[in-house]
Amino acid sequence: MSKKVFITATGTDIGKTYVSALIVKKMREAGFNCGYFKPVLSGVVEAEGKLTESDCNYVINTAKIPAKPNDCVAYWWKEAVSPHLAAEINNEEIDISKIKKAYEEKQNEYDYLLIEGAGGITCPLRLKNGEKYLLKDLIKDLGASIIVVADGGLGTINSILLTVEYAKQNGIKIEGIILNNYNPESFMHRDNLKQVEYLTGEKVISTVQKNQTEINLLEEFFN
Repeated sequence: MSKKVFITATGTDIGKTYVSALIVKKMREAGFNCGYFKPVLSGVVEAEGKLTESDCNYVINTAKIPAKPNDCVAYWWKEAVSPHLAAEINNEEIDISKIKKAYEEKQNEYDYLLIEGAGGITCPLRLKNGEKYLLKDLIKDLGASIIVVADGGLGTINSILLTVEYAKQNGIKIEGIILNNYNPESFMHRDNLKQVEYLTGEKVISTVQKNQTEINLLEEFFN
């Protein structure tokens, strides 16, 4: 695994948080000092300024990271909408320098850092005054490579190709693809895996079935 890997996906609710938790858990169980960082987070439940239900809570609890959820995120909001809109609703503006500072602090704590995005790779963060700052811009600014999480079923070839080609056009290194909700008994799912690798030239480094509690990764992922 690269020292810093950004988890993105082909869309919303594909399973980034679920897969992120499994990866960090796997890394930590293998003896790697691996942490987790979520730059922007929406749709949270909080009490007295502390996150009680969120993606951060889930990953920390699953991977048993000795950290507080609030310390693993730069921005968070209750509204389950795109980060740029959540910020606007709360009369805030996402400051990229604040994200970078929080990221650097987390990077200093761990040998490996998994960064989870919001939505897909084009998720907007800042769209005011002619600015178009998307998630892909943050990935590039942090100098991270990516893992693309996608659904294993119908329609995934198209969405994976679009995401992978967009990443390549923007000079973003791809560590691999993970197929979530994968059914190894489905001929279509098996063919999706085969064709995705053939069409993108990228490796499917793991498949994750529903309710899976462990993740198997290609050996080269740990090199």
